[in-house]
Amino acid sequence: MKTSVLLAVAFAVLGFTSPIHAATTDHKVSGSVLEVSDTKIVIQKGKGKWEIARNAATKITGDLKVGANVSIQYTMTATAVEVKPADTAPVEKKKP
Repeated sequence: MKTSVLLAVAFAVLGFTSPIHAATTDHKVSGSVLEVSDTKIVIQKGKGKWEIARNAATKITGDLKVGANVSIQYTMTATAVEVKPADTAPVEKKKP
């Protein structure tokens, strides 16, 4: 009985410290809105333009419009992963 409790606690702790948990970390970017649509928000951050997807579940606080200064919280999620074959050619080391 004690072993199963210890295992449950260990799995719970590992779940909170695992790399999987870190992958869902929110990120933030701030800038001036250049474009708004139902599917994206484009902002100017320094010299770069950031295009961030949005949907019906995106929470908007305030009046989102072109020219507004915003702070956007977002996550990054992989949509596809293609594993490439390892390079089979041996690597030659250069002699000094």
